[in-house]
Amino acid sequence: MILINLLPHREVKRAQKKRAFFVGLGGSFVAGLIIAGVWFSVLQQMTTAQTSRNDSLKAEIARLDTQIKDIATLRQDIEALTARQRAVENLQTDRNVPVYLLNELTKQTPEGVYLTSINQSGQTVAIKGIAQTNERVSELLRNTFYNSPWLEKPELIEIKATNQGAGRDARRLFEFSMRVSIKRAQPAAATPAAAPVATPAAAAAKSS
Repeated sequence: MILINLLPHREVKRAQKKRAFFVGLGGSFVAGLIIAGVWFSVLQQMTTAQTSRNDSLKAEIARLDTQIKDIATLRQDIEALTARQRAVENLQTDRNVPVYLLNELTKQTPEGVYLTSINQSGQTVAIKGIAQTNERVSELLRNTFYNSPWLEKPELIEIKATNQGAGRDARRLFEFSMRVSIKRAQPAAATPAAAPVATPAAAAAKSS
């Protein structure tokens, strides 16, 4: 007996394939949505974690900025205190400069030279005087240049001959003006300079 299938089997197979295609497409779409959702959730967590790290970094940067400002303020305070200390030390040093200056000029001025004017401006001293000869002035310059621990850079500004007195008592003298610089006081140099001043007082105390 011969059976003949009169049903449209090709259309049925085509419909089955189409249904299977749409089912697969729907499954792929759902799977894509699930993957996208999972990936979005992961990105959201990563974004949240990164935002938290950024906030933590911003807070740390703000704290460091505050510390830097405090350090800068502290450094300014230290520099100000150092400047004040240096100023006080300079004042204490410069307080004794006139004593050392007069003592040093007394030691370095040779015989036959008379100082008539001493004017100090900062570390520079302008000196005017009268000398019996040019050689006496040269000796004063040499003494202040080579022999003085307190004076340096002597410079002769002017020297001129002048007559002092009248008649038989007239004498030929030399008026001069010079500049000299004062060295900063040093402990090693200060001790010998202060010794001649302290010694008479000590001797007087012993004698009494």
